[in-house]
Amino acid sequence: MARGKVKIKRIENSVHRQVSFCKRRAGLLKKAKELSVLCDADIGVLIFSPHGKLFELATAGNMQVLIERYMKSTRGAQIEEDEARLTLASQEEITSLRQEIQLLQKGFGYIYGGAGDCTTMDELQALEKQLEIWIYHIRSMKMQRIFQEIQLLKNKEGMLNVANKYLQGKMLEQNGIFETTPVIAGFPYPLTITNETFKI
Repeated sequence: MARGKVKIKRIENSVHRQVSFCKRRAGLLKKAKELSVLCDADIGVLIFSPHGKLFELATAGNMQVLIERYMKSTRGAQIEEDEARLTLASQEEITSLRQEIQLLQKGFGYIYGGAGDCTTMDELQALEKQLEIWIYHIRSMKMQRIFQEIQLLKNKEGMLNVANKYLQGKMLEQNGIFETTPVIAGFPYPLTITNETFKI
């Protein structure tokens, strides 16, 4: 009498489930041993029962050796994958940089009048865009420098105004005209400068 096909799903009856687990576990371990002997393969099998009990089979001595071998193998594969990914990324970057260098070399050649006839329309448009970007950067740097110089000149002007008012006060003191301490715009307290600071 032919055996019926078993549906692969969880067995609800706990007794039948335990019996099936024991039989199939024994069959799996037996097949693993046979595969190891027939094909000279190193096999490691780990089985945890529903109650958490461990069953293992290691044909190469012990399970630790097989696990270390597995870790080395997967680590090596991971390293190879990472190297391949890095190589691909670096090749793309190298290609991009080469294209940019070629464009810049053609641009310099065109600027100095050496490559006017052999430049295509697309290359001229790319060169024009690159020149516009350069001009924008140069102008922004120029404006930044101008603002810095304006700020330095304003600071210098403020210091000269303070020194001028101080010297005017000293001249008035020497001429015998005593005034109250001059209030200088932007300075809430009078300057405390000794006579040796400014000699007239």
